[in-house]
Amino acid sequence: MENDYPLQLVQHADHQLLDAYSGTITQVVHNVADAVVHIEVIKSVADPRTRQQRDAPGSGSGFIISSDGFVVTNNHVIEQAKVIRVSLADGRKVVAELKGADPSTDIAVLKIYENNLKALAFADSSKLQPGQIAVAIGNPLGLQHTVTAGVVSALGRSLRASNGRLIDDVIQTDASLNPGNSGGPLVNSSGQVIGVNTAMIPTAHGICFAVSSNLAAYVAGRLIMNGRVKRAYLGIAGQLVNLTERMIAANKLQKATGVYIFEIEADSPAHNRQLQTGDIIVSLRERSVGSVDDMHKLLSEEFIGQRISIEVLRNGRKVNVEVIPGEMK
Repeated sequence: MENDYPLQLVQHADHQLLDAYSGTITQVVHNVADAVVHIEVIKSVADPRTRQQRDAPGSGSGFIISSDGFVVTNNHVIEQAKVIRVSLADGRKVVAELKGADPSTDIAVLKIYENNLKALAFADSSKLQPGQIAVAIGNPLGLQHTVTAGVVSALGRSLRASNGRLIDDVIQTDASLNPGNSGGPLVNSSGQVIGVNTAMIPTAHGICFAVSSNLAAYVAGRLIMNGRVKRAYLGIAGQLVNLTERMIAANKLQKATGVYIFEIEADSPAHNRQLQTGDIIVSLRERSVGSVDDMHKLLSEEFIGQRISIEVLRNGRKVNVEVIPGEMK
């Protein structure tokens, strides 16, 4: 009998912890669910047998970020959609207008013309820590307002977007995602958006990804203001190339790879006449470049039309050239 008492205390403590966890998740869902929407689309796709174009339905999730009807979702949910409809939590179905989409980050913004809507706020994803609670709300397989909970598994992951560019600062979570969850919010214990659910690995259990809230908020703002995200562009085609130890030592390089220029585009919006086919880019704006992805990160909007310095290897020697990036279309 004497041994039963400590066991009962432990069980009671576990029960309290479980109730606290359940209470947190329940409160989050209560605060967030009304701002999560179901998105249905009609896309024109090629029939694999007849190769004729036909209409095909698709669906995903999204969430409202302003009381006047701006909705964030994934680009791949609405890409090439002829019709976009949004179902609100109260059962209303409305036609949505596409304000802008950015394939490079898989973020899109829709506009629905309704007022006094429940909206979610973005958290500062730079303050996230592995292990903190992450709650995903969406519409997997059309099952509206499905809730899954887990933790932030890792930070700083990268994902390849549909256009080949790398999405940085991606959040990995074990909150279960399924087809139809795409575009829905990943929220913290305060009900703030920490990420936009975007991908899962079908062959692995518990490995899912979300675009970080800081990146999503930046892109959404640009899409609302301009309809697109502007990026600088050098007007070249390049590929990763390994550098010899001799080249690295002779030129005091920090990285063992560079970007080999195999084509300079004619009639490019960039002023790149000092670049030559066969050059290997190793530095951009005094920052080391080891891959095309490194270069993309450094070519942000503020450098469009600005003269910048680039270091290239030409005939094995480092040469400094200047270019004026254009705007990527």
